[in-house]
Amino acid sequence: MDWIDLLQWPAMAVTVLAAWLVASQSKRRRTIGFWAFIVSNVLWIVWGWHDGAYALIALQVALAALNIRGVFKNDPELAEKATEAVSADAPRGQSS
Repeated sequence: MDWIDLLQWPAMAVTVLAAWLVASQSKRRRTIGFWAFIVSNVLWIVWGWHDGAYALIALQVALAALNIRGVFKNDPELAEKATEAVSADAPRGQSS
């Protein structure tokens, strides 16, 4: 058995922990839960790549996008900062 085969167990544990945290009424715990979900997405992608589970990889990429959305929806201040940073980096039109 390859060491990477064992990666599915911490991935599963982090996923369960993340689900428990996201169900919390505490904003801080929910935020930590979404970040934990993102960590689990990465772990599942690594395991899936090694195992050739491409549907699992696609699922984890989609779930990671939803978890990133969850981070921003759960923390409007962070979303505002990210929007401001993107706006500041956007190219400005030239005036004539």
